[in-house]
Amino acid sequence: MAAAVDWALAERVAVRSLPKDPFAASYHYDSLAPDFTELTALAEEQVGEATGLVSLAGPARARVTDRAGWVSANIASFQRLLRPITERLGEKVSASPFAPVARRVAGAEVGVLLGWMSGRVLGQYDLLVIEDENPDDQDIVYYVGPNVLSLEKRFGFPPREFRLWLALHEVTHRAQFTGIPWMREHFLGLVESTVEAVDTDPKQLLDSLTRAAMEVRKGRNPLDEGGLAVLFSSPEQRRILEQVSGLMSLLEGHGDVTMDRAGADRIPNAVRFGQVLRQRRQQGSSAAKLLQKVIGLEAKLKQYEQGERFIEAVEKVGGPELLDRAWERAENLPTIGEIRDPQVWIARIRPAA
Repeated sequence: MAAAVDWALAERVAVRSLPKDPFAASYHYDSLAPDFTELTALAEEQVGEATGLVSLAGPARARVTDRAGWVSANIASFQRLLRPITERLGEKVSASPFAPVARRVAGAEVGVLLGWMSGRVLGQYDLLVIEDENPDDQDIVYYVGPNVLSLEKRFGFPPREFRLWLALHEVTHRAQFTGIPWMREHFLGLVESTVEAVDTDPKQLLDSLTRAAMEVRKGRNPLDEGGLAVLFSSPEQRRILEQVSGLMSLLEGHGDVTMDRAGADRIPNAVRFGQVLRQRRQQGSSAAKLLQKVIGLEAKLKQYEQGERFIEAVEKVGGPELLDRAWERAENLPTIGEIRDPQVWIARIRPAA
């Protein structure tokens, strides 16, 4: 039975649409791999000192990749992540005469999105893997070399400072998922629940479009809260997506806060790096911003902001010790509503005086 997405086509389209890479032949490129190997190890020590989180999976492994390599790694992750959906869709569409066209259209759309995103991503901790599949490609901290070099050149960043600063953020994410014993299983459980709840019935699509029209009539953009994933989700899925959104806001905000704190005394340009990266998240053409809305990236960008504000509010009341309560068990994680109103989480978690 054919899959519902032509993944091979997705990769070809993505690679063909990659932004031009003027740094591919740069002598600076050769410094990336040894630098990130060294600085990722250093970042791991500094994150442990700043957060108390130490990976239970051994030292982090750094891998520098080009944009095509990043696309390939994410195609593999998407295939594993979406396998339950694509298999179910494949069963429904395989008998249709339009199936080959549908597969290719889906593959082309995924390829265009990945090609566009490959020009923006600086680093990524990839945990969406299955344990018995390609163990050498699991638990990797990726850095997209051309994008790192491009920012260093454009803004005159001191390379080793900037690379350490990037490593702090990605290693913080690894510490969150491998230093908190239950976190990885909990997160992947939420993702699996979301995937399993997908309704491939065409009626679901019509219901989603009706909801979107109602949102528009109320003056709200139905894409604002998470792109098409939220727009076409069932009520059950939306509940799960809200849990995912709350968790990711906490993790992304914690990543940014840790990056800033751990680098404050060791990276003279850390404040400038933070200002540039935050501005970069907000910038883009109107077409790019529309694409961000459609794929839910704009909602992800909000997670950094909301997560940082949540952490600031929590620590203002109870210091880092109160925030650490969130890492004790899954039930202590904030919902997206609590991320937006930290006092509700504080009242729920903090022992009564």
